[in-house]
Amino acid sequence: MTNPLRYGLLGAGMMGREHLRNLALLNNVQVVAVCEPNPAMLEKAQALAPDAVFVADLKDLLKQRLDALVIATPNFTHCEQLLTVLDACDVPVLIEKPLVTSEVDVGRIRRALAERASMVWVGMEYRFMPALTAFDAKRPDIGQQKMLSIREHRYPFLKKVDDWNRFNRYSGGTFVEKCCHFFDLMRLFLEAEPVRVFASAAQDVNHLAERYNGEQPDIWDNGYVIIDFDNGCRGMLDLCMFSDGVRFEQEVSLVGDLGRLDCQIPGPFRVAGALPEPARLILSSRAPSTPVTEHILVPEAALNAGSHQGATFFQHQAFLAAVLRGGPPAVSVEDGLMAVLMGLAAQSSASTGKAVGIDAQNFRLQR
Repeated sequence: MTNPLRYGLLGAGMMGREHLRNLALLNNVQVVAVCEPNPAMLEKAQALAPDAVFVADLKDLLKQRLDALVIATPNFTHCEQLLTVLDACDVPVLIEKPLVTSEVDVGRIRRALAERASMVWVGMEYRFMPALTAFDAKRPDIGQQKMLSIREHRYPFLKKVDDWNRFNRYSGGTFVEKCCHFFDLMRLFLEAEPVRVFASAAQDVNHLAERYNGEQPDIWDNGYVIIDFDNGCRGMLDLCMFSDGVRFEQEVSLVGDLGRLDCQIPGPFRVAGALPEPARLILSSRAPSTPVTEHILVPEAALNAGSHQGATFFQHQAFLAAVLRGGPPAVSVEDGLMAVLMGLAAQSSASTGKAVGIDAQNFRLQR
């Protein structure tokens, strides 16, 4: 290539700037335009992309000549912004998770995409985490899959612009905002669609003393989710967001009729001067044998460019390849919407104490 691909960025908050740092690592890519109305975020983004044009309005951003667009705005804005982009042009889009925050918007996006051939890639970067890519490749070693459990014990929600992630009405709720990643991984690893969801959750520790315009945050900070899949497999999520300092932030265990595969992923924060601990895979057989452990290393540049174990970099590599060949996306709109529906089902179940069904064929909840 002689001319770099021209990228636009909508939203330069925490995740938007992670995208900027990772795009800077790619060859033949140039961020030419950034849309960010918040002055503080704008100043930080200008330091990362000094040659870009900065605009405050999406319509002005779409007037630029773009080969690709990255959307990294607050959750509750995704649906309207994506619909605006789809109406205006056919530029390939990488849009951050969750794709939408309500069941109504699931239908709106499906109808809009049914009438267009636009390439839309949903930013489920956990799929591209090197440890989870290696985990996926080793799944055949455990035989026929039966049970998948994912544990995330971590620090509380970070501060975001205007504190939008403190309230369910803006984020979609904890199981949508945070856990759509894990529901997406369940579908990917189990190669199945969800049928029924049962959840229990609460806000027990975090954000209780916080007030925004006199209102207390209502996001949950812990919970369990059990999911039945249409191939007979079961999945479980164990979430705790007041477990700061644990050795492994995420732990994934897949059990088959021949053995078990575990993946242990350390958190993003490091002790000053210490080398980062690598993620590791552990393969255990039902037959008497010593478990096999493999450490998964991530290139230092990719590790330093974000807080997702290099996943954002590898996602952008794959997205760039899809843009160059004209698609299709590795993470489709259907993938993104189903992860949202699973999160919404978990939110509903935990609120009502009742299991919630999912009609995966029609992308609907069955309460």
